[in-house]
Amino acid sequence: MTDTTRTIDPAGPTGTPRVTTLWEGLVTSALLGTERRTPPTEILAPGKEAPVALLDAAALHTVRRRAGLLPARAAARPERAPHDGRARLPEAAGRRLGQLLADRSGSSGGGRRGAAPDLTELLPQWLAAANEHGYRAPAAVLPALLDAARARTDLRPQALTFAGPRGLWLARLNPEWKFALRGASGGALLPDPRDGEAVRLLWEEGLFAERVALLAAVRAHDAEASRALLASTWTTERAEDRLMFLDSLRTGLSGADEPFLERALSDRSRNVRHTAAELLSALPGSALAGRMAARAATCVSMDRTGGGQVISVEAPHECDADMQRDGVVPAPPAGRGERSWWLGQLVEAAPLATWPARLGGRTPEEIVALPVLDDWAAELHAAWCRAAVRQRDARWSTALLGAPAASPAAGPGTSSLAERAKLLATLEPAERASWVAAFIAAHGLSEAFQLLGVCAVPWAEPLGRAVVDALDIARDAGSYPWSFSGVMGLAERCLDPAEAGRLELLTAAQDEPEDASPGAGGYWSEAFLRLVSTLRLRASMLAELKGLDGLDGLDRSDGSGGSGGSDDLGHVAELTEPATP
Repeated sequence: MTDTTRTIDPAGPTGTPRVTTLWEGLVTSALLGTERRTPPTEILAPGKEAPVALLDAAALHTVRRRAGLLPARAAARPERAPHDGRARLPEAAGRRLGQLLADRSGSSGGGRRGAAPDLTELLPQWLAAANEHGYRAPAAVLPALLDAARARTDLRPQALTFAGPRGLWLARLNPEWKFALRGASGGALLPDPRDGEAVRLLWEEGLFAERVALLAAVRAHDAEASRALLASTWTTERAEDRLMFLDSLRTGLSGADEPFLERALSDRSRNVRHTAAELLSALPGSALAGRMAARAATCVSMDRTGGGQVISVEAPHECDADMQRDGVVPAPPAGRGERSWWLGQLVEAAPLATWPARLGGRTPEEIVALPVLDDWAAELHAAWCRAAVRQRDARWSTALLGAPAASPAAGPGTSSLAERAKLLATLEPAERASWVAAFIAAHGLSEAFQLLGVCAVPWAEPLGRAVVDALDIARDAGSYPWSFSGVMGLAERCLDPAEAGRLELLTAAQDEPEDASPGAGGYWSEAFLRLVSTLRLRASMLAELKGLDGLDGLDRSDGSGGSGGSDDLGHVAELTEPATP
């Protein structure tokens, strides 16, 4: 039944006739057109024009070719989907998830954004809330959920947690979802950390993502066991894997990790050595921190000739082998001098407790207020900022941030908003929100976007009120409205939904000032309408996710209609079988 009919193609590549199959002749004529390539004479039926004869022959031979296919050996059936015993998603929340996954409107990135909420921007928050409740993803939405996570890397951690073990199982069946198998647990079913044999087996034979998740789970249960597990295969791991595994020690980092990290300082990978040194410097009592403190102390001191009220800096003149082993990178980036580069690394790795004793018993606030000779102040303060972030020292962070009403350019620490955001992240949530609220009240919103991003969600009442008041002031001043779209979008996701009622008054259109941007009044009204609508939608989402609180959260059905057989995920065939023509 296969097509073995041969025809002579007069247009062979070398000018000599070439033998082709009838099917190839049909395809060639169809691609080039019957006027440029005459169809094979075998199909030219009397009384029919060439195009019609070509289509008739193509239909006939398509059926003929399919009928002649030999049956292939059946592939092995996928292994049974693992069980997911988490709570079933409430029905209303399931419908909402379908809407969020189906929405593709998004924001155009410019121009007017409209008054309707952007559902795609609410999906991360919905997933986070669903995971807090401990819900499992309905089987029917797993393909759409994995597609969404594939398109948006910011969704992946929460989406893979929500997808759970079934999501990881499904990802193995579709190459487009292979991202779920790398660098994240994907909700994999992990053995009990106390089951030593099962832990060892998965550590030696599991996927990389499973091993990362396993190491994190074991560390959360028994830090010593996690170090022993890591040490058992350390010398045979790839450099990039060693780096990822080493990074897991950031969680629960303690002095007990120091011996392992000290050994890692001699690793053959520069990135591994650098990460080990960074982790050790975050332990103020470590030997490396002590060595760095001794080096930094020789560089920074009080200038006795200035009455003991001025800081003097003498940057290192060389970067020796011992400094390099302790994580100091010798080659500076473009535009940086070597000595200032080395100084910054020494100071940021030294324990902050070094400086009160070194600088006359002063407090952090007093130290950062001291003048520094020879224009070293910016370099020194920037290194202290990095040290405060690395060591999570809230007092030094507060001192380096300075008063929120002070100009960022004249602050004691750094004028960089990115660095200030990192410093703020070391403070308690309430203190962080209070500082940013005062900053906005003094400077407005133009410089506060990065600072708002590190504040806890939903925003505390003082911070939320400061943002809304600043937006209202900008509207009344006739400010160019589109420049505030980023802050408005952040407010939609971060304001407390309970604020919706108070904001209702701001949705009314107002007369535009004479010097306002054209159309500004309508835009502002539309933007506040969108804000209020989004807050109310968020309130509904959170209420829907509480729908099963107090009920049997271990219902085994998926609530997707039908009964039984949910573990088989029978509809997976639609994802793995090729579509028929």
